[in-house]
Amino acid sequence: MTVSLSPDGRHEAVAGSASRDDGSVRAGEGAAPDVEILGVTKQFGAVTAVDDLTLRVAHGEFYSFLGPSGCGKTTTLRMIAGFEQPTQGEILLAGRPVAGVPPFRRNVNTVFQHYALFPHMDVLQNVGYGLRQRKVARPEVERRSAEALELVRLAGYGKRRTWELSGGQQQRVALARALVNRPTVLLLDEPLGALDLKLRKEMQLELKALQREVGITFVYVTHDQEEALTMSDMIVVMLDGRIQQQGRPTDLYERPVNKFVANFIGVSNPLPGRVTAFDAASRIARVETDRGLELRGTITDPDASPQPGTTVTVAIRPERLTVEPAGSDGLASLPGWAAVAGRIDQGTYLGDHTEYRIATDRAGELIAHRQNAAGAAAGQGLGPGEPVVVRWHEEANLILTG
Repeated sequence: MTVSLSPDGRHEAVAGSASRDDGSVRAGEGAAPDVEILGVTKQFGAVTAVDDLTLRVAHGEFYSFLGPSGCGKTTTLRMIAGFEQPTQGEILLAGRPVAGVPPFRRNVNTVFQHYALFPHMDVLQNVGYGLRQRKVARPEVERRSAEALELVRLAGYGKRRTWELSGGQQQRVALARALVNRPTVLLLDEPLGALDLKLRKEMQLELKALQREVGITFVYVTHDQEEALTMSDMIVVMLDGRIQQQGRPTDLYERPVNKFVANFIGVSNPLPGRVTAFDAASRIARVETDRGLELRGTITDPDASPQPGTTVTVAIRPERLTVEPAGSDGLASLPGWAAVAGRIDQGTYLGDHTEYRIATDRAGELIAHRQNAAGAAAGQGLGPGEPVVVRWHEEANLILTG
């Protein structure tokens, strides 16, 4: 069951499917996705910002576009909003094509990094601005604006001026202004980028909780992988205008399909090598690394069937490595475990864990995360130059073909 905004602006429970005023189905089996992008390309002169993009965003999802600057994520958002038009391809909102439909006639609202609140208006007037532009009656504007402020936990702030609010409170006002219009889709373009780290983390949790409460589809743009992992139901990782991988956060982190995704979603230790054997049924490959390690692991790309001799990369997440002083009893002799000797180059205390950079002959530099014991103080870990053994289980080996 989902909490949504009813036609009178109040919260109501929605189970199964519901109809919109225009007669289209909003949710439930057989409903059209809230956003469909079908073969969309966007060119600016000789530059291709978005290249043959196809995806569907189901109703009620928190969907994030993630990637570095210039990857095409903001351009995609602007095309959904109507600020840009595709060079080719089609965009549908709730099953209806929107080619040529101007932004103010699309049932979407956008929240930007810079909130663009009106300083000469109080908070309630800012929230109700869009309703007044649509000639909604004044009592209705005031009622719905007050309800939107209550939704974002700013009840009682209506008469304050925007400059009297903190950054987080201003962000909530911008959200209330967008939600008061009851959009089918709320578009968010790096809306937390101007906030400090602590407040940004708090707002990430609040945004996700708000999205679940109102039941509106959120499409979010960010370059911050932690932010995307924290909030999203689905993530699209983009590079050079193309989708590299899309899926749920756990899928992208645990099964990245190529080196770019593995390095952009978290940190990984890359060990280049070549396939020596591959079993298509189990998706398990044997790899000899360039430094002579014999490893086995899962091919992460479901479409790849590498032949012996194919160049691949074995990626290992830092938290999957164990680091112990040299000479300690280990697990390398047990089936499925690998071990390399090395020396600590650097240890960085990060509160809940310590990050070690370890020089090894057989695996190059490895980055390992070691959980700190309760009550441990900085400096109690392994010191620079100390000989260690790094071990990991073959389940940690992600074999990347791209």
